[in-house]
Amino acid sequence: MHHTHGKLSKEKVSYLESPERRKEFSPEQLLNMIPLKETDNILDFGAGTGYFSIPVAKRTKGKVYALDIDAAMLEIVKEKSLKEQLTNIVQVEEFSLPDGTIDIIIASLVLHEIQPLGPLLQQMRNVLKKEGYLICLELEPKGSSDKGPRINMEGMEREMKEAGFQVTEKYFPSESLYMLVAQKMD
Repeated sequence: MHHTHGKLSKEKVSYLESPERRKEFSPEQLLNMIPLKETDNILDFGAGTGYFSIPVAKRTKGKVYALDIDAAMLEIVKEKSLKEQLTNIVQVEEFSLPDGTIDIIIASLVLHEIQPLGPLLQQMRNVLKKEGYLICLELEPKGSSDKGPRINMEGMEREMKEAGFQVTEKYFPSESLYMLVAQKMD
C-alpha cells in the first residue's frame, strides 16, 4: 500500500512541475495579476512543490508560508529555496498561523478537496490582515466526465461570500482554469 503512494507522489510531482502546466498558466502570470507588495506576507495554501512559493518569495521581502500536509512536498520546497538562496520561505505542515498576519493567500488547485469548505474559508479569513486577499485558482468542471470533487466558479464564489469575502475579480486564465480574487471585508 505504502509503495503505491510513492508512485502517486512522483506522478503528482511531475504534473506539478510540468511544462504544460507552466504554459497553461505560469506563476509569473498569476503574480502579475495580483496586488502583491514587496513587504507582503504570503500563504501558499497547498504549496505542493513550491510552484508559487518560490516565484512569490523572489518578489517579496515578507515571509512566504508554504503550507502542505505532505511533508515530502515541503522537502522539495526546502531544497528549491536552498538552491535559489531564498531565506523567506517557511515550510508549514498545519494551518495554525496567528490571526491577522497574512496579506495574501494563494490557494491553487486545492480548495476543491476540502469538505466542508466553509470552516476553512473562515479560518483563512481570520489569518488575513484587514483587506487581505484570497487568490483561488481552480479547474472549472467540464460536464459529467470530469472526475473528482470539482467546484465551479459560481459555487466557489458563493462559498467565499458566505465566509465573509468579497470577490473583486474573476479571470479565466485558460479554458480549463478559473481564478477568483477575493478580499476580506470587515
